Amino acid sequence: MFNLKKSGVPAIFILLLFALTVGCGNKESAQPRQQTVTDGMGHQVNLPAKPKKIIASYLEDPLLALGIKPVAQWSVKGGNVQEYLRSQLEGIPAIPSNLPPETVLSFNPDLIILRPEAAAQESQYEQYAKIAPTFVLSKEDADDYKKTITKMAELLNKKEEAKKALDAYDRKAKESKDSLQKALGDKKVAVLWLTKKTFYVVNGNVSSGAVLYGDLGLNKPNLLNSLPESKANWVPVSLEKLAELDADYLFLVNYDKGQAGNLEEDLWRNIPAVKNGHVYEIASTSSWLYNGVIAAEKIVDDVMKALRP
Repeated sequence: MFNLKKSGVPAIFILLLFALTVGCGNKESAQPRQQTVTDGMGHQVNLPAKPKKIIASYLEDPLLALGIKPVAQWSVKGGNVQEYLRSQLEGIPAIPSNLPPETVLSFNPDLIILRPEAAAQESQYEQYAKIAPTFVLSKEDADDYKKTITKMAELLNKKEEAKKALDAYDRKAKESKDSLQKALGDKKVAVLWLTKKTFYVVNGNVSSGAVLYGDLGLNKPNLLNSLPESKANWVPVSLEKLAELDADYLFLVNYDKGQAGNLEEDLWRNIPAVKNGHVYEIASTSSWLYNGVIAAEKIVDDVMKALRP
């Protein structure tokens, strides 16, 4: 056995050296390691320990909330991006929303995270998997923005960041909910999206619907309960059907500038929100069509700006 007294080395030096060695060992063990996980399509995926180049198209919101910038960002129609994230993604090149494999390859990613609809075709998934480890979210995780960021945090070793982001949002939503309930009571709130002269009502469980009716506890108009069940985020509604809308407050996500004039037609005159001047137009650059913690925070801000007592 090693004898401190006979060694001639001060005991305190030996103890300090031992403490440093143990500390370094603990630090190394805390580092993220490569792991094998099962994705939403049943694939076994070998995740890299510290991915540096991530493509997560249409999932940039949770990535940014976790403190990560992707190597490329989702876009449609020749480069149009998610405007509400523009400042945070400044300088990040766009990639088409259909993710052409050759374009994905050009970014040389070391991890690809997909929503289920982006990997619906197995042949397409196989092409991505040859480029980099590819994880497909389950529909359950993809449809709930809180589950989305939680799952992505697990994959990226960012659980603390996810908890911090969700806790901060939940506090903000609760404060806003309490304030709105005192001010609005049992008043009903509706969200419509207008594009190409067609109206869509938001699904009450996703996007801005999840924020208004779930997080903020606002009351749904009867129209939402009378529509046929749909898996779509936004459900088309005829003008005749909208004439029955019993909303006291109406948010109009207006993608066709000037189209809000339709609200002056005879069909609209008896809608409580129109009659009482409680129609609020939301800019096309807003986050109301998207899912994510950042999007939800901005929606809460918009609602409070309009309805704050």
